[in-house]
Amino acid sequence: MSLPQEEAGAIMGKFTPKEVEAVSIEIAKLGSVNSFEQDEIINEFANSSAGSIVGSGGMDLAKSLVEKALGKNATSTLDNVRHSIEAVPFGFLKNVDSQNLLTFIIDEHPQTIALILSHLTKNQAADIVSGLPSERQLAVVRRIATMGQTNPEIISEVERGLENRIQGLMSQSFEKAGGVQTVAEILNVIDRATERGLLENLAQENPDLVEEIRRLMFVFEDINKFSDKDIQLVLKNVETNQWALALKGASEPLRLKVFGNLSTRAADSLREEMEYLGPVKLSAVEQTQQQIVDIIRRLQDSGELVINNNAEAEEMIT
Repeated sequence: MSLPQEEAGAIMGKFTPKEVEAVSIEIAKLGSVNSFEQDEIINEFANSSAGSIVGSGGMDLAKSLVEKALGKNATSTLDNVRHSIEAVPFGFLKNVDSQNLLTFIIDEHPQTIALILSHLTKNQAADIVSGLPSERQLAVVRRIATMGQTNPEIISEVERGLENRIQGLMSQSFEKAGGVQTVAEILNVIDRATERGLLENLAQENPDLVEEIRRLMFVFEDINKFSDKDIQLVLKNVETNQWALALKGASEPLRLKVFGNLSTRAADSLREEMEYLGPVKLSAVEQTQQQIVDIIRRLQDSGELVINNNAEAEEMIT
């Protein structure tokens, strides 16, 4: 998928027909792949950079590559690929938002829900299980775990029934309103006293929700708004290895801001550590950035740092 089609087709031409078919099925199943994932996969395979090309799969690309690889002998393989893609039970659900799907199946029998989830991607299934009431979660997961072979006629019947009910959804667009992000955005521009009072009251009912809101109210890149004095305060409370990993995914202005508040020797040491890390997983970078955000929040709670959500962090007067 990352190569020009002519080159990719030439490589596939070295495969056996069965190998062409197997690879083409996977290409046809894939949608877009972002550049970070692409780089990570290729680096893992060959310890090299994929550049900025973004791969994009789908049936059209699979068809083109099979034809280039097999020429006039492509028809049989293409038929097998198409049949494999189209014959996947509940395949029509792959483009349906998990929350919308949940509203259609939440009242179904646990056995029916289990059957549907068994044919979804793990991420879709996880989203739906998370949205079920706790007692139904257990019932559904138990049935998935103990599910053996299922009569194809039963699968087809459930699939047809769900498809008929959900077909209108497939052609509709939905606008997401509200949510934790909206609350965080509102509190970002509200006065500090009101913000503190709301969060303290809400914490008595749902402390986990408050933590989620607080994390969205201040993000790692907001450090770039800090004064030099506040940057230096944060630097004292964050380990160098944390900065090295977190800055791998930071903007250039933020990197320069951090380097500019370090001594020349410390800045050079940090740059060397970042280079030594090499390619890193996005999830690891985001996790470390969140750790630093949590440290900043603790400094805010202790009164050592005052964050002005509308502009820069405010300096303390002594």
